[in-house]
Amino acid sequence: MKLSEKGPGKRPRPPSIPKEEKQAKRAKSLAKVAAKRLKKQRGHVPEACSPEDVRWKDIVSLLGQDVVNKAVEDGIEFDSPFPFKSEVELEVKTISSNGEGLAQSCEEDSIPWVVVVPFCLPGERVKCRVFKNDRMHSLADFIQIIRPNTELRDAERVKCKYFSKCGGCQYQMLSYDSQLAFKRDVVVKAYKNYSDLPASSIPEIQPTIGSPSQYGYRTKITPHFQAPPPKIDRTALQAQVEAGEKPDWLQIGFNIQSQNKVMDIEECPIATPVLNHALPEIYQNVVKTIHTYKKGATLLLRESLDTSVDPDPQDTSKDKQVCITNNHASIRERVGGFLFEYVASSFFQNNNAILPALTSYVREAIASLYPDPSDLARPTHLIDTYCGSGLFAITLSPDFSTVAGIEISADSILYAKHNAKLNNITPDKMSFRKGDAAEIFKSVSDFPPEKTVMVIDPPRKGCDDPFIKQLLEFRPKVVAYVSCNVHTQARDVGKILGATQDVLEGKGEKYVLESLRGFDLFPQTAHVESVAILRLV
Repeated sequence: MKLSEKGPGKRPRPPSIPKEEKQAKRAKSLAKVAAKRLKKQRGHVPEACSPEDVRWKDIVSLLGQDVVNKAVEDGIEFDSPFPFKSEVELEVKTISSNGEGLAQSCEEDSIPWVVVVPFCLPGERVKCRVFKNDRMHSLADFIQIIRPNTELRDAERVKCKYFSKCGGCQYQMLSYDSQLAFKRDVVVKAYKNYSDLPASSIPEIQPTIGSPSQYGYRTKITPHFQAPPPKIDRTALQAQVEAGEKPDWLQIGFNIQSQNKVMDIEECPIATPVLNHALPEIYQNVVKTIHTYKKGATLLLRESLDTSVDPDPQDTSKDKQVCITNNHASIRERVGGFLFEYVASSFFQNNNAILPALTSYVREAIASLYPDPSDLARPTHLIDTYCGSGLFAITLSPDFSTVAGIEISADSILYAKHNAKLNNITPDKMSFRKGDAAEIFKSVSDFPPEKTVMVIDPPRKGCDDPFIKQLLEFRPKVVAYVSCNVHTQARDVGKILGATQDVLEGKGEKYVLESLRGFDLFPQTAHVESVAILRLV
């Protein structure tokens, strides 16, 4: 064909690509995208001992490691059979250590899959709505119980109108004995999954110690709320709240289960009556002044003894409980026969009802190792690390001649010294020393390790490796590890025992785990704390 025959402005049409070749190219492109997505998904590894990691361990235990390995080998561990927002009915097989129900799907045309559903129990058939798919499991919102486990569930036990919506409690439908049994299982699984210790090194885990109060025990709550939306007319908003009308978008309370969204909470049954009595007025103050907020805020309500009354560790007749809302105010609290004061914004256990049992247990567990008071091996010195305002240093002090608390926070040390004085403990017996993280035990180099008990009560992240290394170099005779996260405790105890496992017993250089027990500081929730006693043999 001549050039003039092609027509003005037209280009030659490229040769057509066969249909099979187009399909092959498209399949190759899709495979490349899928491989990239899978690589990204596999790149997300949960932080060790995090709630996500703890859940994953339970999922693997339910499915079986061989099933998980096969799915990974086939590259299908993220191929969920459940689309986003799909509603499904499944049977719950077990409860995770986080208090969630784990339901298992075994569809013929898909791999075994777990669906995580809150507020349900083993043996129940539940309806739920999937909101996220992940490795070998989906997360779902609870909709309803189709077939309840009547042996475990009793709706009449539930005392909160927000239960099954609010993310605060998981176990209100259970008897208290069942809650404690579930929490013992959490301790068992934590040491199985995270300690790397042989079963022979872990003593029989004792029954969980329950709280004397299962409701009305929590001495601190922190409701929160969001600021007004950016485009809102603040003048109109001010007029609205001054007229006594609460904006529809304003929610003051706690997060909805599995959501970063606040729901209105007018009362909290696990909080003390003093806090619940104060909450409505505080709630209304927020409503009336919401137009002044530039950003969201968290409220503090903390129960305290009236600090305007002169303190007396022995006389409880003048005790009056009040609600404190100022972060910088001093809180006063009685634990058994001891008094403590600390700043409202600082850490202190939130269940006063169980603290006497907790501190007495630690004291008795240490004393039981040396039942004969005349035993020359009986420890005489106590070191309270992460001591805060001195809870364990002071409550355990009657059994020791010399006590030291170590803290990094200078403000906490000031309160700890004040509390020692408040309880008539002299400076020649008890001292509080500032410790540097790099040389945490340098300030107690005058303590004889073979006569020393060390209490460890770290934050949820547990002890870091430098701390454990320094502990092993100091080598105290007894270690009492009190933990608000049994999973990091299991990890740390495993490291301590593992470092001395090849030492022969009888030389006083090998750590053994003498006892292990859970404590329920937060009834109606899945949370459990634990006490581990280690000794050199």
